[in-house]
Amino acid sequence: MTATEHAVELVHAAALAAADKLATEILAFDVSEQLAITDAFLLASGANDRQVKAIVDEVEDKLREIGAKPIRREGERDGRWVLIDYGEIVVHVQHTEERQFYALERLWRDCPIIDLPAEVHGPVSGA
Repeated sequence: MTATEHAVELVHAAALAAADKLATEILAFDVSEQLAITDAFLLASGANDRQVKAIVDEVEDKLREIGAKPIRREGERDGRWVLIDYGEIVVHVQHTEERQFYALERLWRDCPIIDLPAEVHGPVSGA
């Protein structure tokens, strides 16, 4: 089983929202084979607590615009690692230090990567 088309749509919208707030290291995994509770994880980093909160707000706003509401949210008070659970996808927005320490991408490296829109990674230089 792979992530549903709707889950991938949500991942793309969330990734674009995170990129709008200058998130770094945006990466998505199809975890549907490993977990029964969700189809995909989106990881994004912010340089400081304020940026993490801005990324979270933008992701929630953009996903709300397409009809997605979070089931739960954790970690918002500290602003170091915020998890937003949408059922089909889970968005992890981490402070850069937490991202390096916990290295979620290492934990999920056996899962397929979900391709993200080119705009998420910015313009390609040297083209």
